[in-house]
Amino acid sequence: MEPEPSRHDEPSPSVVALDSAQIRVLAHPLRSRLLVALRSDGPATATTLAGVLDTNTGATSYHLRQLADAGLVVEEPDRGSGRQRWWRAAHQFSSWSDADFADDPDARAAADWLTRNAVRLHADLAGRWLNDRHNYPAEWQQATTFSDVLLRLTPTELRQLNDELWAVVGRYRHAVPPIDRVPAAEPGDGTEHVLLYLQSFPVRGPVPLAGGGTGPGEAS
Repeated sequence: MEPEPSRHDEPSPSVVALDSAQIRVLAHPLRSRLLVALRSDGPATATTLAGVLDTNTGATSYHLRQLADAGLVVEEPDRGSGRQRWWRAAHQFSSWSDADFADDPDARAAADWLTRNAVRLHADLAGRWLNDRHNYPAEWQQATTFSDVLLRLTPTELRQLNDELWAVVGRYRHAVPPIDRVPAAEPGDGTEHVLLYLQSFPVRGPVPLAGGGTGPGEAS
């Protein structure tokens, strides 16, 4: 008898390397939020997404079609009934490099907007956690971390460091939310969505470090 597959046997998450057309489509406040919602919470209708994102169904329907035309979301015709149209993300992650759009000012501006929007979103989510953390069990509070560390590296060393960190993250590919099924409202398995935000970049001049960390692995 073949052994039962474990969560760790699941295939690697799907990634789309955004081209110029796709990144221009995605650089829009509602479209980027729609894609995030589909990737984190699974397939949904335009009506459901309108309620989640506090907008109207007409807007979500229009922008879902724009995302579909760009190959970033797909319709699921076998799900639902009647006039209900279900949509899901086509990939679990997006990737891009500024170098990809060196000769395309519009795509480069779109990439810049997406990056800055992500920084704003992650700062907002970090602030939300700090406000709400005391409502979580102690084990969750002790498992999280807010840390910074100052290193002096060459570009090659920084690339190697990032590659090694992503290799560690890759061992948890089984934990990436699936994009083809709607999760249970309360999974009951002790899990929560966890945002891992990795940023590394050179800094010239004075470095205003946070001055400490919280949780295991803290550094300053």
